[in-house]
Amino acid sequence: MSSGDALARERFSIPQGVIYLDGNSLGAMPQATPERLRALMREEWRTDLIASWNKHGWIDLPMTVAAKLAPILGAKANELLVTDSTSVALFKLLSSAVRARPGRTTILTQRRNFPTDLYVAQGLADMLGLTLKAVAADEVAEAIDDSVAVVTLTHVDYRSGAVHDMAAINQVARAASALTCWDLSHSAGALALDLNGANCDLAVGCGYKYLNGGPGAPATIFVAEALQDQLSPSLQGWMGHSDPFAFVDDYAPAPGIARFLTGTPSILALAALECGIATFDGITMAQIEARSRDLTQRFIETVEDLCGELVTLASPRDPAQRGSHVSFTHADGYAVMQALIERQVIGDFRAPDLLRFGFAPLYNDEDEVIRAAHILGDIIRTGEWDSPRFHERGRVT
Repeated sequence: MSSGDALARERFSIPQGVIYLDGNSLGAMPQATPERLRALMREEWRTDLIASWNKHGWIDLPMTVAAKLAPILGAKANELLVTDSTSVALFKLLSSAVRARPGRTTILTQRRNFPTDLYVAQGLADMLGLTLKAVAADEVAEAIDDSVAVVTLTHVDYRSGAVHDMAAINQVARAASALTCWDLSHSAGALALDLNGANCDLAVGCGYKYLNGGPGAPATIFVAEALQDQLSPSLQGWMGHSDPFAFVDDYAPAPGIARFLTGTPSILALAALECGIATFDGITMAQIEARSRDLTQRFIETVEDLCGELVTLASPRDPAQRGSHVSFTHADGYAVMQALIERQVIGDFRAPDLLRFGFAPLYNDEDEVIRAAHILGDIIRTGEWDSPRFHERGRVT
């Protein structure tokens, strides 16, 4: 394998001729996923029916799948759970955090955080009569004071790819007795995370981006071991009960991470995510992060060489300060991206003017990164993007 090769492209099913640079929104489909789901439906659901909860270990999948994520996230297996959506998981953790810090009135975040994170925090603050304080990204640390119950941030900015210094913010929060809750959706599976080494309290992350779990894949919940029995879930469900099949009226939380379960787990979705996580087998996150930096750097250099001032880099120039996606601005970014997609270079657009390209080292290689940059340069220099069909907007951008 050369230094420019993808690390495990043979593990994925990607259409011939497509340069897929949108794994930061939806990971490519693993080769193993269709057969795994067919087998689950034929040999488990159809054949063994409800007995599959015990016979095939369905009931334990939120924990067993989560345990396979441990080396990807730098966490202990008993600190992770796979369940719900990222939004629901975030609500669970933020509500538990503010309950654990009575008398504190502030949830701290950054302006222009990912919208769902802001919406969840706004709704929780309104419900509990708290204050949601949003500051500029570089002002977060200095805004942590004794009024703050929890600091909630996205580790990698969904627009620019800028990375927060997780360990530094955790240290400041801990000194102020505030909790931290990180959204790992744009870093899990792309960067070498060490949640324990960075002294993280809480974290969530989605399974359908770099983890390749499929559209709408369930989310990850991380709760540091030392905190688990101190936190009381506000969203209480039967699967989080200490004895769910006793069917008693009163709630008693399960010990450890299991108390953050709520309803019946989605078995098909968990099986698909398990296939996505398996695409990392035998590959370290240090390898993935190093290759990510090489790919993003080569893309930036090639695009700027070909396009000059026709686009503007909106991501950090220092590879150590960005995640695994790169954004450029262009006044007609939506139309440019539609023209790229027609040429089978798949990236995405983020309002108002961002062309965003995600790099998944498991299946992206240097050759296609360079080809994508050349196609982008051709589209912009020739004005190919300025066709009426490229300006027609769909619901999903």
